[in-house]
Amino acid sequence: MKITELLTKHTIKLNIESKEKENVIDEMVTVLDKAGKLNDRQAYKEAILNRESQSSTGIGEGIAIPHAKTASVINPAIAFGRSKDGVDYESLDGQPAHLVFMIAATEGANNTHLEALSRLSTLLMREEIRKQLLEAESEDAIIDIINQHDKDDDEEEEEAAPAPAGKGKILAVTACPTGIAHTFMAADALKEKAKELGVEIKVETNGSSGIKHKLTAQEIEDAPAIIVAADKQVEMERFKGKRVLQVPVTAGIRRPQELIEKAVNQDAPIYQGSGGGSSAQSDENEAKGSSGGIGNAFYKHLMSGVSNMLPFVVGGGILVAISFFWGIHSSDPNDPSYNTFAAALNFIGGDNALKLIVAVLAGFIAMSIADRPGFAPGMVGGFMATQANAGFLGGLIAGFLAGYVVILLKKVFVFIPQSLDGLKPVLIYPLFGIFITGVLMQFVINTPVAAFMNFLTDWLQSLGTGNLVLMGIILGGMMAIDMGGPLNKAAFTFGIAMIDAGNYAPHAAIMAGGMVPPLGIALATTIFRNKFSQRDREAGITCYFMGAAFVTEGAIPFAAADPLRVIPAAVVGAAVAGGLTEFFRVTLPAPHGGIFVAFITNHPLLYLLSIVIGAVVMAIILGIVKKPVTDK
Repeated sequence: MKITELLTKHTIKLNIESKEKENVIDEMVTVLDKAGKLNDRQAYKEAILNRESQSSTGIGEGIAIPHAKTASVINPAIAFGRSKDGVDYESLDGQPAHLVFMIAATEGANNTHLEALSRLSTLLMREEIRKQLLEAESEDAIIDIINQHDKDDDEEEEEAAPAPAGKGKILAVTACPTGIAHTFMAADALKEKAKELGVEIKVETNGSSGIKHKLTAQEIEDAPAIIVAADKQVEMERFKGKRVLQVPVTAGIRRPQELIEKAVNQDAPIYQGSGGGSSAQSDENEAKGSSGGIGNAFYKHLMSGVSNMLPFVVGGGILVAISFFWGIHSSDPNDPSYNTFAAALNFIGGDNALKLIVAVLAGFIAMSIADRPGFAPGMVGGFMATQANAGFLGGLIAGFLAGYVVILLKKVFVFIPQSLDGLKPVLIYPLFGIFITGVLMQFVINTPVAAFMNFLTDWLQSLGTGNLVLMGIILGGMMAIDMGGPLNKAAFTFGIAMIDAGNYAPHAAIMAGGMVPPLGIALATTIFRNKFSQRDREAGITCYFMGAAFVTEGAIPFAAADPLRVIPAAVVGAAVAGGLTEFFRVTLPAPHGGIFVAFITNHPLLYLLSIVIGAVVMAIILGIVKKPVTDK
């Protein structure tokens, strides 16, 4: 497929008006939307901004390549925008961006589309092409320039054929989170610079369409050094015992000569292996997090645990809720409402799935820190926390403890000969990791943490109505501030911890608060139709279902489009709902389920009333603060 089948006259804007990054992104999204390439403009923009939050796609040399692969794209497309004055795009070299290529890939983009999108990024590394694009006077001229330099599939395939293995050949691996632009730009920069320096190189790319030009075992064996320029996990164990330079993918784009010279001179540490599978960073960097900041690392590891725990919470919680159809005590053989099937559901969901959540939380936190060797010590530590009634707090401590214990073990046992490296993941790390983590949990951590959890539970149960309402307001508001972000997840995790500790009041406020943002949006688009576009009103219908199912993220497209109005309204409405549930003394033992588990609360009607009032409050605020819109 030719690049110009994706880049057309309808997706070219020769004069970008904005000077700031976010406004430029909005302009380019509008170009794609008007060309009929998107089915959800706001969702696509949100995906673009999410990619930018990982690292700027302003790669230097006056180029920016914002990109996203999402279901909000109807057909794969490329939009081109040009700014003669330049845009402050937070580029790697600090220079303004003059050429902006926005790549829109469908969630199920096929290899043909992805290869064309990727090929564009390599063309832009050539100075003569950038100069021609800056001087082009029309859309047709832009198309002609791209066609002139775009190779057909046969030429591309011929160039992509692996070079023969040779002694002293430098190897490289490139990878970025989306695998569309940076992966191939880094590969192209390394190949061009190697050619200029007279160095033989082979580059493996880990792109959206899979691994291309995969390095062979013989090539790895012969190579003096390997460059790994990656921002996502790639297979690293194959490089054990070799000199490996591990850098971000942007370093491959910006500093190819430095990397190649270091590889030629073997100025790189010997990779010791992790005993696990794949990683794009050293153990030290992995422990610190991709950005190196302690706060970011803590959040990254915590979210790894929480995200892997959620399926157990949702699946187990809903099974328990279903069992309550036969009665709250229908799983008790001594109760008149006893039902065999209800007891089985309660046993599967409550006594098994939900009993695993603390161990799973701890295991995946430890795995995020120390890769696979951390998983077993983390699971064991989390299970010990469950057994000792140390709850979620004990599980969090166990996860971080196990992860850093294994990191320490990797440093301690670095002296073991390479011939015995196979013993580390199957014997040394699990044996000493489980032992050290277990001893510390048993004799140091579990007892005081269990005592603290009991104190916290007793304190919450002793709160008067006024304090309970304040707590409900805070928890409900937290669910709506970032709608699935850190504050939302912190409140949700606290609610699960309280359920685990036997206190069901906080989670009632949390679930009510989390349901309000999408339900409030849905009501507002229905009642105040002149304040929303036709597309927004259609999306608002979906929000009824997402809100009812406790999917707070359903409100994100609206919040992203109008944050100054939507987010405050959502926080107020969610806080009202959370406060009301506590005022009515509602308790909720199910961790998930939305309105479908309302019947298992102690006051179902009051619980639903709290949610409805919160959603109505949010809708009314939006109706007041939003301005009327006119559909074209």
